[in-house]
Amino acid sequence: MVTSPPRLDERRARRIAAEVPDPELPMLTLADLGVLRGIEIEEDGTVVASLTPTYSGCPAMAEMRAEVAARLRAAGFAGVRVRTVLAPSWTTDWITAEGRRKLAEHGIAPPNPSPAGRVWLTLAQGPAPAAVPCPQCGSPDTEELSRFAATACKSLRRCRTCLEPYEHVKDI
Repeated sequence: MVTSPPRLDERRARRIAAEVPDPELPMLTLADLGVLRGIEIEEDGTVVASLTPTYSGCPAMAEMRAEVAARLRAAGFAGVRVRTVLAPSWTTDWITAEGRRKLAEHGIAPPNPSPAGRVWLTLAQGPAPAAVPCPQCGSPDTEELSRFAATACKSLRRCRTCLEPYEHVKDI
């Protein structure tokens, strides 16, 4: 039996797990969203995927874990374990530039970038940002309609220029 070198297997496993779509924002992969923390291969060949939820109690985590495990097994990895890593806690800073682009492309305002120099965040949210540019027309003249949208990690906003409603991924 010929096996791949461990690093090749690790890279392949990471690529497979990274391509899993987020169940709530399917235009994003787990890598785009920044919830895929790592892939390791243990000495016995078991692939260990580490995921961090966007917030404690995120209902999408069960689906993420199941899909990562299923795809890795389908790719020929017999031993698979998916673990949840809670520290450090996930922040919107972990969304990649590609992820932010995809959100805007799909009409969802990405979170604002962090202030320079911020290193550690808690999951406590501050007040809603005053300006969240409209992903449709780019206008900064927007308003928050509801602090909660289809999922707890998004708010509902409206552009005062083009009058289109849109979701915004909250800054955390």
